[in-house]
Amino acid sequence: MKKITVIGGGPGGLYFSILTKKAIPHCQIDVYERNKPEDSFGFGVVFSDETLSEFLMRDLKSYELIRSEFAYWDDIIVARDGQTVNSSGNGFCGCSRKTLLKLLHQRCREEGVNLHFEQNVGDLSQFADSDIIVACDGIGSVIRTQFATEFGTKIELKKNRFVWLGSTKPLDAFTYFFRTTPFGTIVAHTYQYEEGMSTWIFECSEKTWQNIGFEVTNEKDTIQKITEIFAAELDGHPLISNKSHWRQFPHVTNEKWSYNNIVLLGDAKATAHYSIGSGTKLAMDSAIGLSDAVIANPTNVEAAFEQYDKTRRNTVEMIQYAALVSLDWFENMDRHIQHPFYQFAFGCMTRSKKVTFENLQIRDKSFTDKVLKEFNDNCNVNDKNQSAAFSTFKLRDLELSNRIVMSPMGQYSAENGLINNWHLVHYGSRATGGVGLILTEMTAVSSTGRITLGCASICNENQIVEWKKITDFIHQNTQTKIGIQLGHSGRKGAIKKPWEGQNEQIDDAWELLSASPIPFNSKMATPKEMTLEDMDKITAEFIQATKNAEQAGFDMIELQAHHGFLLASFLSPLTNTRTDEFGGSIENRIKFPLRVFNEMRNVFPQQKPMSVRISTSDWAENGISEEDVIYIANAFKSAGADIINVSTGNTVEHQKPQMGRMWQTPFSDLVRNTVHIPTITAGFIQDIDQINTIILNGRADLVALGRPLLADANFVRNAQAYENVQTDDIPVQYKMGSSHLYPLKASERKQVESMKKALKPKSNKKN
Repeated sequence: MKKITVIGGGPGGLYFSILTKKAIPHCQIDVYERNKPEDSFGFGVVFSDETLSEFLMRDLKSYELIRSEFAYWDDIIVARDGQTVNSSGNGFCGCSRKTLLKLLHQRCREEGVNLHFEQNVGDLSQFADSDIIVACDGIGSVIRTQFATEFGTKIELKKNRFVWLGSTKPLDAFTYFFRTTPFGTIVAHTYQYEEGMSTWIFECSEKTWQNIGFEVTNEKDTIQKITEIFAAELDGHPLISNKSHWRQFPHVTNEKWSYNNIVLLGDAKATAHYSIGSGTKLAMDSAIGLSDAVIANPTNVEAAFEQYDKTRRNTVEMIQYAALVSLDWFENMDRHIQHPFYQFAFGCMTRSKKVTFENLQIRDKSFTDKVLKEFNDNCNVNDKNQSAAFSTFKLRDLELSNRIVMSPMGQYSAENGLINNWHLVHYGSRATGGVGLILTEMTAVSSTGRITLGCASICNENQIVEWKKITDFIHQNTQTKIGIQLGHSGRKGAIKKPWEGQNEQIDDAWELLSASPIPFNSKMATPKEMTLEDMDKITAEFIQATKNAEQAGFDMIELQAHHGFLLASFLSPLTNTRTDEFGGSIENRIKFPLRVFNEMRNVFPQQKPMSVRISTSDWAENGISEEDVIYIANAFKSAGADIINVSTGNTVEHQKPQMGRMWQTPFSDLVRNTVHIPTITAGFIQDIDQINTIILNGRADLVALGRPLLADANFVRNAQAYENVQTDDIPVQYKMGSSHLYPLKASERKQVESMKKALKPKSNKKN
């Protein structure tokens, strides 16, 4: 490696240059920056203790220079209209961006990196002799734009408006100031970055921004209006502008990070919303990764770029995903602001799903005690330390002993729709295992409504009898309640069992029905578009199945209207292309599913609750919209639904879901806190800590588990012991096991807490 050219003199490009020049002294490295050395836009930057530790390992001189200029804090404060709460144990530090650049300039000169200022580079031909060109020229990167097709660049402007300002107001902690106004909610993300100076990033929705009458570039007007709104928080201190124009956050991604000898770095490569930390941190972390790759492959540029992508891609995408989840929370501040104060603050702290109740409890128990007490007070629970997951929950006359639900999971083990001893053991063991509510696998309302030949039905007397054996066992031996999910497979019916083939039609398939004649995939038959006569017939089958479910002793019914099955096929515009009264607008598309629900509700005992499971995203272009989802949930609520089981996807085969831990909770949040109806959530929820977090931050009322309960029928018993929840619902035959389980789980909890404490951010304050 003889010559490297860096376009853009931000922290990422400078730090890459320092590390690489140190390791390859003979390499000529030139940095070209469009601004003057003393120019800087923005005010402060933020790093975690973890990032500082990385700086320490990589370049001691940079670390010592930077550390000497940092302001440190241990607390995060959430404030809302005068109410405040502290959460300690969060090690962060801030520094003036201008100071950081100055220090990095100094280190570049010490190592022999050539710095060129006021050089606005647009033509790369002048660098034809460079082995590597590092494009780190910011969000609006000129170089990336020139080769946008080659990089596979995508830029999505997010909904909220924000403006970056400074102030002389001293701050003892990283503080979120939320203000409710007649125009909507505004938040200030604030932190002190040096003595006498603090960063204030103000953010609000587009609607709020327009209602207040802000102007994009009118800094004087912006400062005047914000100073009035945040007068108490600013306490007489002025706001300071520095090209402080209102913007929308650009979410930047690139399918490829390199093209020929050009490689992307910093915001040119990827952006992460400021609400999870500084973009500067992401840039400098990536600078370390790129430098490592270049040092490891000094004569092979292609190999260096491959290593850079391989070692950093997953981490960057994970950070961007967490940032999007965090950003989504702030985009919906007006939805969350309705929560009680401590729940609101807890939601703010856990918004990105990286931090959970247990994390915060270890950092600052006084904070989580406030959250838990408020929750239990609102639930009229005497024990203020009661675990949220093990609080009771009532739907009509049905009271659940805890908030953990067994999600509907196909067993594909019935014969001619008739369940057997497998199902008795399957459901019975989860009931004795303490689950609050069991929802059965989708149970077909007719033999031709099954998904596979192994699916259960409830359309004849024998099937009622066998189902009643299960409900009787559960009611006689446990406190668990059991609901049946009634549904019809529609265009996804008559397929092989999962272990025989994925979405493949069986040889003797029956006629499939759907909203429109669109096959699920090329291996399946084209369904018949339902006629009015078909609708009458199917409705009658749902009515009879509802009566059968009551006769079989079920406590609750859930209507299957998700995952692209028959009723769901009417709801999604991807599967409903009808031109009659049942197609087009959501008001038309919901008519048939709503008719079915109304008829079921009319014949099911009024004291018993009903749920509807819907898909709130198709994970595909032109799929169901957020507005559609709100309309659907409101319509079912008005028709008498007591709770919405929120799911996503599986409507079309070409879906592209964004999966991760607790990945469907934002959709549950949308329905619950917009429609004001209880919700059930699911989706890669693995432990009791995550369940408590979801319930406490108000994203759902019940949490459904699938695979964790397949793996461990006693998941709930283990969780009760881990949480030290004393319960009287353990069957007498199993009570002796508690004397073994509770000490074991207490020891396990101590080990987990000890491990988490070791990973806890450490205060790094200067003496």
